[in-house]
Amino acid sequence: MTAVLVLLAIIAVLVFWGVGVYNRIIALRNYFENAFSQIDVQLKRRYDLIPNLVETAKAYMAHERETLEAVISARNHAVDANKKVAGHPVDATAFKQMVAADGVLDASLGKFFALSEAYPDLQANQTMMQLSEELSSTENRIAFARQGYNDSVMSYNVAIQQFPGSVIANSFGFKAAELLESTETPEERKAIKVAF
Repeated sequence: MTAVLVLLAIIAVLVFWGVGVYNRIIALRNYFENAFSQIDVQLKRRYDLIPNLVETAKAYMAHERETLEAVISARNHAVDANKKVAGHPVDATAFKQMVAADGVLDASLGKFFALSEAYPDLQANQTMMQLSEELSSTENRIAFARQGYNDSVMSYNVAIQQFPGSVIANSFGFKAAELLESTETPEERKAIKVAF
């Protein structure tokens, strides 16, 4: 009789332990999904600013139509990729597509701003200056939100990869989440040489 009670007590402890580990993994997953939502909010703000920026520049950069269209196309592609991830941030394929689309958008915006420097009237335009400042501020917010997201993903991934969480995670099909990584090429990461 006492052996049965001891066995039941051990089973009860294991069940409570398993429920606790499961709930911790669920909480960590919710934290990183919330962190992605913060990125999503800032990306939407960014996506909303870009058409206004391009529209302001159109009058000044009429013969740079290809660049303007590339920015809008990259923005639209990034919006679509972001929508796919927003509903399910654990989807690694959609997540990688979003990161790639965001990299293309960054590159086209970089080209846009480089070309816009050749137009002093555009640079002096109050609306352009305001939109550029808002976009710069939004980029800083995105960087901060990405850092928070990566911190949350790291905590979640550690919880599902370490024992005993790995036992529960594998039993219930929890998958590792993707970290946001830089889209810079190895060439862009090289230190800049300064010569006098």
